[in-house]
Amino acid sequence: MSLIEDLKWRSATKAYDPTKKVSKEDLNTILEAVNLAPSSSGLQQYRVIVVEDQKTKDLLTPGSLNPDCMRDCSAILVFAGWNEYTDQRIDEVFNASAKAKGLPEGRFNSYTTQLKQLFKTWTKQQHLDHAAKQAYIGFGLAIAQAAELKIDATPAEGFDPTLVDSVLDLESKGLKSSVLLYLGYKDEQKDWNATLPKFRIGVDQLVVK
Repeated sequence: MSLIEDLKWRSATKAYDPTKKVSKEDLNTILEAVNLAPSSSGLQQYRVIVVEDQKTKDLLTPGSLNPDCMRDCSAILVFAGWNEYTDQRIDEVFNASAKAKGLPEGRFNSYTTQLKQLFKTWTKQQHLDHAAKQAYIGFGLAIAQAAELKIDATPAEGFDPTLVDSVLDLESKGLKSSVLLYLGYKDEQKDWNATLPKFRIGVDQLVVK
């Protein structure tokens, strides 16, 4: 099946069957797709926290606009961006990249110097916003990969980031939650959206010439 057909198949799941679980193999495939996503300057300035245990899901549920989905899905992927761009973080990524490519450490110094200077002119909120934008790229590829595997998914911005950050102790990791993705298998009887036609505006409306 082509990517277009996979995307036509998917819909935002409104109810999950809590007895059906995503396999470790499929979950790892989705995470690999995220890992291969492009990011600004190749920094991969976000992390993905996988929540599968019911106790943690129950702790997160009070902050969700769709608590049933959060509680009953097989796994929650929490996309969390860096809370700050630091020289150390930038150096760690570029030094690792140089090593992987067989290049001398410091090979990218002329570029990273400019990058560090740029980020120093940004506010903390600009750091957070930029990292969140990169997280959304990986988030999009996770949705696409889940669709190829015929795993149901729900994009979720309706959550309490303060609660999520607290429960998962993201501040200590230098992260801030950006967006969530619920994964699992829909409850066909409860998902009111499952049998409805998919709606999108026409490509001729989407594309402005």
